[in-house]
Amino acid sequence: MTDFAATGQLLGTVVAVQANFYRVQLDQKQGEIREMGDQDSHLPYPPLLLCTRRTRLKKIGQQVMVGDRVVVEEPDWAGGRGAIADVLPRHSELDRPAIANVNQILLVFAVADPPLEPYQLSRFLIKAESTGLDVLLCLNKSDLISEQEQQKVSDRLLAWGYEPIFISVKDGINTDQAGRYLSNKITVIAGPSGVGKSSLINTLIDSAKLRVGEVSGKLARGRHTTRHIELFELPSGGLLADTPGFNQPDMDCIPEELIYYFPEARKRLAVASCRFSDCLHRDEPECVVRGDWERYEHYLEFLDAAIAHQTQLHQQADPESTMKLKSKSKGKGQSQYEPKLESKKYRRISRKTQLQDLQELYRDEE
Repeated sequence: MTDFAATGQLLGTVVAVQANFYRVQLDQKQGEIREMGDQDSHLPYPPLLLCTRRTRLKKIGQQVMVGDRVVVEEPDWAGGRGAIADVLPRHSELDRPAIANVNQILLVFAVADPPLEPYQLSRFLIKAESTGLDVLLCLNKSDLISEQEQQKVSDRLLAWGYEPIFISVKDGINTDQAGRYLSNKITVIAGPSGVGKSSLINTLIDSAKLRVGEVSGKLARGRHTTRHIELFELPSGGLLADTPGFNQPDMDCIPEELIYYFPEARKRLAVASCRFSDCLHRDEPECVVRGDWERYEHYLEFLDAAIAHQTQLHQQADPESTMKLKSKSKGKGQSQYEPKLESKKYRRISRKTQLQDLQELYRDEE
């Protein structure tokens, strides 16, 4: 293992990316090294350095992401600057949002204002499960419903395979309990807009001071307030990343893998097997998954979306394809495939080609 202290290099975590600059929070031990070599006690401890990326990393195409563990050289303590010399191997990586080394995903939904939508919640859960990371579920604004309603929601989600944490950021209910699950881990917080993600972060981390938006009364959904990705340090240790809110995550998973993102289906497959190894659990005979579980209808809809996405990818990869994806003008974002017209057959003949044809016709007449 490299002795970074002996080489004068520092270790840290990228907590934000701004254009071609990277904010790196140095490890606590690196702060101690700084303190031994610099008696300027007014500097933050451990310090944050605004770093550039070495040209060598750029030449080899090494991307630097939020959450990356990096090696920093030539720190300028007075100016708060440094240079990223290397990126350590990642143990996990998310594309959307682009964050490395994440340990878990915290999904935040509201039980009211905006109302809890089972289909939307299910879609977020599937997207979270597809990352392979641990999934925590927090239900905010629990002060707006009764204990009986909370129990009803809890029983429903337990059948899905999740044990939710009911919180109220406004009244400070169970926010400390939620914070304990985040200690010493990198956590991505996600969920639709207006459910209180930014408010929860502001409660857990006083220094975050994120902008909070109101719920739109006309649409009964929140307005987007988060515009970029940034890691915030938790007082109990660990880092928390807020992500831009979105209402419908893309269903871009492989159709054959979709069923394993449903805990209630995984439970069935753990004790029995379908007759066919490539079973999609729709109308195949002797399927152990198809049945009377609540989210089975969700699975069928998500499966259609996943198949459509895969087909679209194949169409893009095959220019000779005879089908095209066409979105319907009405409905909830539904789409269908239609035959493509033969471009050469229906292409309008250019004037130049017409003149050339006329000239050849005159020659033939002569």
